[in-house]
Amino acid sequence: MIAPLLPRDALAGIRLGLSASDSSDLARLGLDERHFRLALGEMARLVLLGGGTLAWGGHLDPNGLTPFLIDEIIRYGREDGEGLLVCLAWPVHRGLPLSAIVKAQTTLGLYGRIVCLDPHGAEIKAEFERDEAPEPVVDVLERAKQLTAMRRYMKRHIQGRLMIGGRRTGFQGRLPGVLEEAQMTIEAKQPLYLAAGFGGATADIAAAVGLEMGWLPPAHDAPPSDGAMIAGLSDLRASMTVNSLITGLNADDLTTLACTHRPSEIATLVSRGLGSLFDPKRH
Repeated sequence: MIAPLLPRDALAGIRLGLSASDSSDLARLGLDERHFRLALGEMARLVLLGGGTLAWGGHLDPNGLTPFLIDEIIRYGREDGEGLLVCLAWPVHRGLPLSAIVKAQTTLGLYGRIVCLDPHGAEIKAEFERDEAPEPVVDVLERAKQLTAMRRYMKRHIQGRLMIGGRRTGFQGRLPGVLEEAQMTIEAKQPLYLAAGFGGATADIAAAVGLEMGWLPPAHDAPPSDGAMIAGLSDLRASMTVNSLITGLNADDLTTLACTHRPSEIATLVSRGLGSLFDPKRH
């Protein structure tokens, strides 16, 4: 039996962090970017209609996920400035023209806000000590520290996290973003939902905590695994099991969430878990 979606205000006061980026597994799973975005949009709708809000740490690439999420927020959000919190790490907003940040905030308008962070993860104004021209951060180690600072800021401003996809290579932080955010979510004892049916780093995390991922076919042409990724997953495997995940879901639900790529099924399962944890009418 499929559980109903969350009733209005079931998630009042709850902000769900989204961790999502391209998955190299989409093509071999018979999926593409449209399927990925459909699932992400369905989750945004679920949380917003349940009275909750969303947080996203990303960039403002016009072809990326931030403009997509802004469109979803405007479609389903409420005009109180809290629907979507977009967190821009220091190297992200410093690498953009100031006008691009102002334009994105204008587009988001009353549906959310864009927060620019300093190198240590504290909020600053977008125009702080700069003019229109970008000022890229070129030091690789500094960029990694500043991305970690942004994720710590997000951890303090969310009550749970949903993960979909995620890069295994080509990341700019000390770890793939999805993996570092999973570690922080677990350390904070916050709910963590692994929608691993789109593969990517989320599937690796699901396998590391003990979920059955044998359905995912091996990628024979995949590049060698990144050393930081291998070490991060090993640390996770040593410190965490599926039984210690906070989700509000039972074992069967968690297994299904780890293998399905159907947006409605993902939304139903996460709805069930969030409702179990946060809906006051169930307690």
